[in-house]
Amino acid sequence: MRVELLGYLSTERLLEALRMAGVTWVPPEQLLPHISFTFSVEGISRACSHQLIRHRTASFTQQSQRYVKVKRLSENVVIPESIREKALQPYMEFIERTGDLYSRLMELGVPGEDARFVLPNATATNLIVTMNGLALRHFFGLRCCLRAQWEIRELADRMLLKVRSADPNLSHFGPYCYQLGYCPEGRFSCGKLAEMRVRYEKLTEIAGLSLDN
Repeated sequence: MRVELLGYLSTERLLEALRMAGVTWVPPEQLLPHISFTFSVEGISRACSHQLIRHRTASFTQQSQRYVKVKRLSENVVIPESIREKALQPYMEFIERTGDLYSRLMELGVPGEDARFVLPNATATNLIVTMNGLALRHFFGLRCCLRAQWEIRELADRMLLKVRSADPNLSHFGPYCYQLGYCPEGRFSCGKLAEMRVRYEKLTEIAGLSLDN
């Protein structure tokens, strides 16, 4: 997985423009709909991208499987750690067979838009993602949570690293328990509020990631 911040309008840049226009103060909450961040996301699974695009207020451009042919499927899949530890051989055997079938369908003249029907959720994909401040706050609130699926949680952590580095005024962004000071999940809470607070207080400690990853 690779995440790059392609461009952004930060709160500070927006405030500077407003000051030049004669606006001396705006409530911070009212700035969030007007700031935005655009990311390049590479190497996530289709299973992950299906979760990502549910955040409908964001804008997405995703690599096509209709026009972009998948070459060497076994080199372009995401492998969950649980499978890597417990069932890597049968998993990769299935991926190899699926890749062979996909190639065979193409050789038989099946259009790419139909041959792709056999490709698994594990197939890697690339996207460009743009979110405003409100969408990002909600995205991080849900997807940095320990109850989120591991891959989209890692994606959210990497995006959060980029956002915090670009806009320190958004250092309060993170899972909802970190933003609110309490867990809104009720009986589904992980019970690790204190641990999560420590985890997200320091940018460089998030998921053991750094801006170079």
